[in-house]
Amino acid sequence: ALIDACEDVVSSSYTRDYPLVAERGEGSWIIDPDGNEFLDVTAGIAVCATGHSHPEIVGAIAEQAAKLIHMSGTDFYYAPQTQLAAALSHRVPVKGGPARAHFSNSGAEANEAAMKLARWSTRRPNFISFANSFHGRTYGTMSLTASKVRQREGFGPFLPGVHHTIYPDAYRMGGPERATRICLDHLEEMFLTVVPAKEVAAIFVEPIQGEGGYVIPPDAFLIALRALCDEHGILLVFDEVQSGMGRTGKLWACEHSGVKPDILTSAKGIASGMPLGATFASRELMSWPPGAHASTFGGNPISCAAALKTLEILDRELIANAQTVGAVLVDALQRAVGNHPRVGDIRGRGLMIGVELVKDRETRERDPELRNRVVTACFEHGLLILGCGRNTIRFASALSISPDEARLAAELFADALAASVR
Repeated sequence: ALIDACEDVVSSSYTRDYPLVAERGEGSWIIDPDGNEFLDVTAGIAVCATGHSHPEIVGAIAEQAAKLIHMSGTDFYYAPQTQLAAALSHRVPVKGGPARAHFSNSGAEANEAAMKLARWSTRRPNFISFANSFHGRTYGTMSLTASKVRQREGFGPFLPGVHHTIYPDAYRMGGPERATRICLDHLEEMFLTVVPAKEVAAIFVEPIQGEGGYVIPPDAFLIALRALCDEHGILLVFDEVQSGMGRTGKLWACEHSGVKPDILTSAKGIASGMPLGATFASRELMSWPPGAHASTFGGNPISCAAALKTLEILDRELIANAQTVGAVLVDALQRAVGNHPRVGDIRGRGLMIGVELVKDRETRERDPELRNRVVTACFEHGLLILGCGRNTIRFASALSISPDEARLAAELFADALAASVR
């Protein structure tokens, strides 16, 4: 009944891959109205970093709500916003740091702020982003995005001055060294044929592609990209909306390569399910005048209180847990499906793990139909999972998932894969 009612009154643009009705959540588990329990490795699309309804998060939200629910942080001062910015100022590895923060409500808004800051500070008009990237669904960020044509169809024209280049996929480009060279060569060619480097304000890149398929670029590529940006006076923007906040076993995915961006954006896991986005840059870079950019709800007291408690829990145990249990899950997946003829690649850092499904391991031809069947079959086997890219399954559980839950997820996935192969 709820599903039918929802279809009548809620936008038809929402994607529901299977008919889950979530009534409550506990840790890594979702319970439906009939009491059925599902192991959740989506975490609300990598949002519930500390698990569903973590008691300390619930407590922080309740405590702050009893004091102050909202006061426009762009016009007045309140402690949680300042405390959160201060807590992250020396933790966000931006070039020229420590960092200043601009708070918003989502990843898309965080990236919109980055676009505006890049144009304002450089006085250059153009942007470069990558094929299969996802940066949001607002007009600016949708212009950067090149993930699925369904997300763009019927909405053009998009923002002028946005150009797309190739993202390094070692699995599909003959290894990390060749992938790095192909992509750097393509970018250099763009500067000669499409857009002058001196007119590019910023290059936007995900340190690990999220919606594009959980693709991990070679560290050498990000290092070279930093050098290329420095050479041409281009700002480097890391979109850490999905990869940040401990998901990869470090607070930020870019820490694996040691590369510091000029601007870093965050959202999703930053506040354990409360709406919050953040754009970080050095104090020198983020020196735009009062009124240049703001947000009514951005950095509201409750979201900031939840984020402060989230950071505390991540530091105490969950960043380390993501690294440890991520390795357990990859090992369990390798054991369960690593030799399956339809599994092309298993890759991941921490608890940001992708399993790429193919029609043939030799040709590596993508199999999106199988991927879609597996997603549905996982639900039928009691595992909540989502796809990404054209043919990849993503494991983006809460960072609090236990080793036993990770092994169970691999078992359920293997059963669903077996049931889906025709």
